[in-house]
Amino acid sequence: MNSILLILILFIPAFASGIAVFFVQKKGTNFLKLILSFSGAYLFSITVLHLIPHVYQSTNTSPEVLGIYVLGGFLFQLFLEQFSQGIEHGHIHTEHGHHSHRFPIGIMFSLCLHAFLEGMPLAATHQTELALGISIHHIPAAFALGSILISTHLKKNTIIITLALFAAMTPFGFLLSKAISAGEVGNIQQYFDKIMAVVIGIFLHISTTILFESGSIDHHKFNKKKMIAVIAGVAIALASFAFVGEHDHAHGPGESHQEEMHDHDHHEHAH
Repeated sequence: MNSILLILILFIPAFASGIAVFFVQKKGTNFLKLILSFSGAYLFSITVLHLIPHVYQSTNTSPEVLGIYVLGGFLFQLFLEQFSQGIEHGHIHTEHGHHSHRFPIGIMFSLCLHAFLEGMPLAATHQTELALGISIHHIPAAFALGSILISTHLKKNTIIITLALFAAMTPFGFLLSKAISAGEVGNIQQYFDKIMAVVIGIFLHISTTILFESGSIDHHKFNKKKMIAVIAGVAIALASFAFVGEHDHAHGPGESHQEEMHDHDHHEHAH
């Protein structure tokens, strides 16, 4: 996928959904719950169908070690939510800052770190599926962040800048990782499988939490609309699994570079 298009896919939905809090009443966010259910199902599906099989094909790290990183990502997300209050999966706690002008530093820091980490594996593999999953997942998260920022009575310009910063963190993680993997900063290619394993753990935590908590007062009860949204998320993930060509399941950027070098050396040898 083109890098500019990838950045736009990551930035625009998150920023637009955050800005939407200025125009959408909190009571009219039932559609957002359906997006949550859809995003949870889609995230879980692409994690199982694409990300886990790919990372366990790694030749750099043993499966047992990768399992530790997956578990670490799961626990790390659990730790982050002590500061973010669950905004990653659309929880809105506007009572947090009611009648207060204090900036929610802990929430913002944990959300930005979370978004930055999600962007790093995009330089390596499965850009289309992973970018769409992250983008959809950030829609309710950005809306929840915007709601909290409004409840703290910050200036409108401050809220917009904060939302833009959050929306830019995943593209920034992607660009930094891409620059490092291209040798512009260093060599991170050997760590891509570990980074992906951490992100898999994060996705497993977020997606399962969304599926059990969104859509009804009884978190363990599936209503009809939620079931349709979940089935749609799984179906789209399955469609991408079935129909996406091999070029979308490309190897890491360093591997294509090695192939080019091999072809170049072979060409020189032929001469």
